[in-house]
Amino acid sequence: MYATREDVMRALDSKTTARNASQVDRAIESASRDVEALCHRRFYPQIATRYFDFPGPQYARPWRLWLDDSELISVTSLSSGGVPINEADFFLEPNRSGPPYNRVEIDLAGPATFGGGDTHQRDITLTGLFGYRNDETTVGALTAAVASANATSITVDGPAAAALGVGSVVRLGAERLLVTARTMADTGQNLAGDLTAQNSAVSVTVADGSGFAVDEVVLIESERMLIVDIAGNTLTVKRGWDGSVLAAHTAGADIYAPRTLTVRRGALGTTAAAHDSGAAVVRWDPPGPVRDLVLAEAVAQLDNERTGYARTRRTGDGGSSERAMDATALAALRDRVYASHGRKARVRAV
Repeated sequence: MYATREDVMRALDSKTTARNASQVDRAIESASRDVEALCHRRFYPQIATRYFDFPGPQYARPWRLWLDDSELISVTSLSSGGVPINEADFFLEPNRSGPPYNRVEIDLAGPATFGGGDTHQRDITLTGLFGYRNDETTVGALTAAVASANATSITVDGPAAAALGVGSVVRLGAERLLVTARTMADTGQNLAGDLTAQNSAVSVTVADGSGFAVDEVVLIESERMLIVDIAGNTLTVKRGWDGSVLAAHTAGADIYAPRTLTVRRGALGTTAAAHDSGAAVVRWDPPGPVRDLVLAEAVAQLDNERTGYARTRRTGDGGSSERAMDATALAALRDRVYASHGRKARVRAV
C-alpha cells in the first residue's frame, strides 16, 4: 500500500478501533490499486525472475529488449538462450533518467547477442529488482533480535515506531517485510513525575528523553498521548489522544508505545532471515504525489461511504451548482499524478 493506516486516520481525525482499522485498510488497498491502474505501473520494488520472448513482433532492433510493464530498477542476472550476458555487455535505458528502466540494450561493441534458444519462447531470462524506484529512508533500529525466519513480529525503537505505520514496507538487511499491525510494547521507562487530568498538563518527565521520538504515540495506563516536542528528558504531548480519556497519572507508571510490529516476512521476492538487535530499520518511500493521491482517494472513499455516496458541496467557483466531493480538487490531483508518474504509450517501430 502506498499510504499507511495512520496517515488516513490522522487525515480523518479518526480514533483507532478494530472496525475503523479494517475499513481504512480496505480503502487504502483500493486506492493503491486504482493509482496503479491510472499510472499503468507498479511502484513498489520486487525481486523477481521474468521471461521474455525473442525474437518477437516487438523487436525491430535485435539488440533491444522492451520491458513494457516489467519496469526495472536494477539487474542481478541476464541470459539469452541459456547463455549468460555479462553486466558490461548491456545497457539499461533510459540511462539519463532511469530508474525506472524500460528497455535493455546489448552493447554493440561487445560480444553478446539476444537469441540463440531452441525457440523464441522465453528466450531471455532476467532476474532483478523490478518497480519504479527504490527510494529508502533509515528510520531507526531493532531493539530485539529476530531470531527466527518464522517470527511474525519485530520490536523497533522510538524513531522507527514514529516513522512507520500499518502498510509500510520495511527492509532489514536483504529482507523486506510488510507491516500489518502494531501493538504496545513496554518502553522500559516510567513516568518521573505526577501528571494531572488537565489538557494544559502537557509536560511528561521521563528518565531518558532520547528514547522517544516526536510524532510517537505513548500509552500511560489507559490514556494515549502524542509527542509533539522533546526537550531533554521532558516530552511535550497532546493529552487524550486518539479518542482516549484524559486521566491523572502518578509517578512510576509504566510508559508503553506501539513498537511491536506484526509483519509479513520475506515479502516482495525476498527471503526471511534472522536479524540482530540494533540492525537498521529501513523504510521504502513511495513517490510523494502517489502517496498524496492514495491518501486523498482513501479519505474520499471513506467520506462517501459514510454518506451513501450522496454527499455534495458547493464548487467554490461563484456559482450555485453542487458537485460530488471529488469532482474538483481530487480530479485535479489525479491529473497531476498521471502527468508526473503515469506510464505513457509509446510507438514501436515495425
